[in-house]
Amino acid sequence: MQWITPKKLQKAILSSEKWQIVDVRESYEWAICSIKALQIPMAQISKRHTEIDKNGSVVIMCKTGKRAEAVANLMECEYGFENLYIMEGGILNWITEIDNQLETY
Repeated sequence: MQWITPKKLQKAILSSEKWQIVDVRESYEWAICSIKALQIPMAQISKRHTEIDKNGSVVIMCKTGKRAEAVANLMECEYGFENLYIMEGGILNWITEIDNQLETY
């Protein structure tokens, strides 16, 4: 498991590499602001982890990075994911570095 900044993630997304972003925030948080990602709330990861592609690079994100780190650890230890990244600072850091038009909360 590694950390990735929003700027590096944005560059990676724009490249030809295969990336999947998984947002583990709750639905009410997602409704406030979101980026193009698969939304699976943290509590549903155990039931829905098969929706995440093990063959590509997977970025886990939340509001600040704390939940994402816990989810990435679970996915690595329990489900055998290898190419996991945690977005540093979560959606709040994305807003600061990439898109300040998104609403914060």
